[in-house]
Amino acid sequence: MSARRRRRGAAESGEHHQDERWMASYMDMVTVLMCLFIVLYAMSSTDAHKFAQLKDSLATGFGLVKSQKIDTASGIIVPPKDVGKDGELSNLQAATLEYDKLKALRDRINANLAAVGLQAKVDTTIDSRGLTVGLVSADTFFASNSTDLTPIASRILDRIAGPLNTVTYQVSIEGHADPRPPGQPFPTNWELSSGRATAVLRDLVERGGVRDTRVGAVGYGSARPIVPGSSDADFAKDRRVDIVVLSDKPDAIRALIPQLVAAGK
Repeated sequence: MSARRRRRGAAESGEHHQDERWMASYMDMVTVLMCLFIVLYAMSSTDAHKFAQLKDSLATGFGLVKSQKIDTASGIIVPPKDVGKDGELSNLQAATLEYDKLKALRDRINANLAAVGLQAKVDTTIDSRGLTVGLVSADTFFASNSTDLTPIASRILDRIAGPLNTVTYQVSIEGHADPRPPGQPFPTNWELSSGRATAVLRDLVERGGVRDTRVGAVGYGSARPIVPGSSDADFAKDRRVDIVVLSDKPDAIRALIPQLVAAGK
């Protein structure tokens, strides 16, 4: 009697477990339907950018592509090769920080010059070298065929020296000349361009207070023209002295700065 009851109980227990197996299939079906509705909702949007992000996310989740890092601050997708071992966006973040520092320095210099109406006398650019403050058209800064600074040149350099003293970058003073031969006492444009670069350096150090260990002067003669041409306007652009604030970051970081400049970050 007891044996029959045990067999009956075992059979009833087995039937009970078999009846519950439909729940697992039902849950799987509900999960698939939910995913389907999410995808359909996302596809109904006309935002192609968001759809592309969803597509990439699903592909990554199913292991079809390797994931990439996104710098949410700049909106730039960073390939895995640019991501540090610890997962940080080392190169891109460092380049962004460096670019921000150079922009801040440029803005301080421009504000100083604008306060006395002299901002139009210089050109400022940021590239992989750093920040270049171009003293364009040497006629504004030097007398003809001379290395002596004009009074307006001294005023401009005074406005530049202050911001330079707030940073620790090395500074290269680079003199340039147009291709026409200079007059006496300069045998070639090398002497003229290097003499003008040295005059700017001395003013920044002796009057502006820039530490002499941070600056150097070099003359390039007519070897590096801004624009190819032979008009007086072209020659005027080539007669210049550039104050180059040199970035101290590694090449891999500085190489990213032009991309940030082009992106208008």
